[in-house]
Amino acid sequence: MSDTCLVLDAASPYPRYDTWYSSWCTSGERTAVCQKVSDVTLDLAGVPNDIQVLCVDGQSGLVLQPDVFARFHSLRSIYITGLSAVFPGAFRGQTNLHLLSLVSPQHTNVSVASKALDDLQSLEELTLGNCVLSGMAPDVFAGLKQLKSLHVSSQDEEFSELLCRLLDVSASLESLRVTMEKVVTLTTPNCSGGLRHPGRTDVLQLQNPTEPAAQSQPTLKLGNFRLSGSDPWNIQVFNLSLIFGTFPQRLADLSIQSMGLMTLFIADNSAPNVDLKLSLSGEQIVLLGCERRFVKSVSILQVAANQLLCGPDSSAALGHFSSVVQLRLTQRSLSTAQDLSGLNNLLHLKHLDLQSVNFINLPGLNVMFHNLTRLESLGLYDCWLDSLEGSLAVDLRSLKYLYLEISSETSMTEAFFEPLVSLKSVIINQLQLRCNCENAWFNEWARQQKRVEVFLFRSQQGALQCQSGGRLEELARYGREHCSLDVGLVLFGSTAAFLLLFMLAVLVQQLAAEYLRAFFHIAHGWLDEALRRNTRGRYLYDAFVSYSGRDERWVVEQLLPGLERRGPPFLRLCLHSRDFQLGKDVVENITDSLYRSRRTLCLLSRHFLRSNWCSLELRLATYRLQVEHRDVLVLLFLEKIPSRLLTAHHRLARLVKTRTYIDWPQDPAQQEAFWERLWAKLAPPRD
Repeated sequence: MSDTCLVLDAASPYPRYDTWYSSWCTSGERTAVCQKVSDVTLDLAGVPNDIQVLCVDGQSGLVLQPDVFARFHSLRSIYITGLSAVFPGAFRGQTNLHLLSLVSPQHTNVSVASKALDDLQSLEELTLGNCVLSGMAPDVFAGLKQLKSLHVSSQDEEFSELLCRLLDVSASLESLRVTMEKVVTLTTPNCSGGLRHPGRTDVLQLQNPTEPAAQSQPTLKLGNFRLSGSDPWNIQVFNLSLIFGTFPQRLADLSIQSMGLMTLFIADNSAPNVDLKLSLSGEQIVLLGCERRFVKSVSILQVAANQLLCGPDSSAALGHFSSVVQLRLTQRSLSTAQDLSGLNNLLHLKHLDLQSVNFINLPGLNVMFHNLTRLESLGLYDCWLDSLEGSLAVDLRSLKYLYLEISSETSMTEAFFEPLVSLKSVIINQLQLRCNCENAWFNEWARQQKRVEVFLFRSQQGALQCQSGGRLEELARYGREHCSLDVGLVLFGSTAAFLLLFMLAVLVQQLAAEYLRAFFHIAHGWLDEALRRNTRGRYLYDAFVSYSGRDERWVVEQLLPGLERRGPPFLRLCLHSRDFQLGKDVVENITDSLYRSRRTLCLLSRHFLRSNWCSLELRLATYRLQVEHRDVLVLLFLEKIPSRLLTAHHRLARLVKTRTYIDWPQDPAQQEAFWERLWAKLAPPRD
């Protein structure tokens, strides 16, 4: 065996020092790894014929001559670097080859002749690195009828060179990845001459009518492109409708990368008929056509940008991806605040990863995760967050997996975990908790949890740490030393409770002092009556008259003569204008007079309904009626009052419906009978 090559069996451990091939040669079967190859036939002379993987690190200018691999009958994968030319017949006999990787030195125009790859009838994966497409024959891919995956890393500035060569494999191709070193121009392909199907227009439609859609996942990846006429150093514009015509119906994976600002223009309403994975990368990405079906067909979205906007009004774009099930968003700069409020519109979202996002002072943070009732996994990678509050998790009842990698000092409240009823696993890779008692609970919670598994990584000595005065401290130790129940806490709690009760008492006194005072007098009267039930002559008045000052003329001219001058026995009425004690509190005068009277007579009129004092007197009389359970309240209507006015006074309306009242008759002939009836009601009982 030549000193140039090393043969490794599938079961052999790879030497640790053999790392020079690991980045470009993928093995796992019987493998030959050869370096500094200038002549394949001579340098590989000692390599066994039955190898399955061949990795050749060639010197610059390596040429593959006809039949150079003919004796290797079991090859399945070939990796070659340093290539400059491939001649027809170089891969003759390689009917089992499934993977071929050809990488040429940078800035080398590798030559691949016509029909040079025609012998690879079973090839499924092809990688062409650092190639100049114009140096390859137009029909270079014509014999690759089974090709499914193509990765091209090109130095061409004209993308149409690749589009023309894809005509021969677009029927079988499922995955296309394109990486350009320079900013290229996307133009309509000019494939006249040398093409087998010059009238064909579905260059990037990746159709495969012979297989069901479920068995194929067509992929297109575009990197470092711009449209003809756009500024290559400022804004890159991708007119997807110009590139595709109409979107490929089976396109399942689309990746677009930009070095700076990017505008993605969607002109028509066509879209793939399968769930689409869309990957976008750029400094700032503007979508023109956010309302199109293409946006709503995206089920997996990966974005690496400082801003993802909808044009032309620069509104937030996230909310328009209404069918997204899986989202990974990477913020390129922590100093840029991106509007993420549209997250709560993604009602079908199940998996969400946010990386390098600064949540501190981010608008709408409290409602960002609202409505995400189907979310099952949430990952926060290298994010800045002041606190995990309960408002964030209020709708995350389906969340099962939580990954936390927080770069800033943060706090974690118990309220955040309370809505997470389906939580199974919490993975903490980096968490800089503040040393305070608000966070001390988490250590004990994580230790005692049986339903939720809590994994800690990168924690010093396997324990959760917290930040205290610029130094790290074990959270458990901090909790034991500073957050246990002590006398100081008890005193603080009792003092706080006393102050609360004092403030409540002051508030009640300010808002309801007069009502409390009235209750006191009524209760006192009820108690006094219970103790002196058999005592006679304890009432000072036969009736307390509640009336509006505007009805005083009727009281003086009609009520007093009709009741106090009729007898014997002669009734004694209590009038506020005549019998209230001077200098005494008004409410006390009312309650005392009402209690010292056997009954209360309310003179109802429109003036009575508008009087606050009359309302208070009626309320106190009602309370007394409820406490004593005696017939102590008499209602007298001085005039007809519409029911709509009574309805506004709920207490009076209930009394009118449940108690018998008396009306003042306007006919003088009926007034004598009225006074007799009222006098009999108010007169004291006879022995």
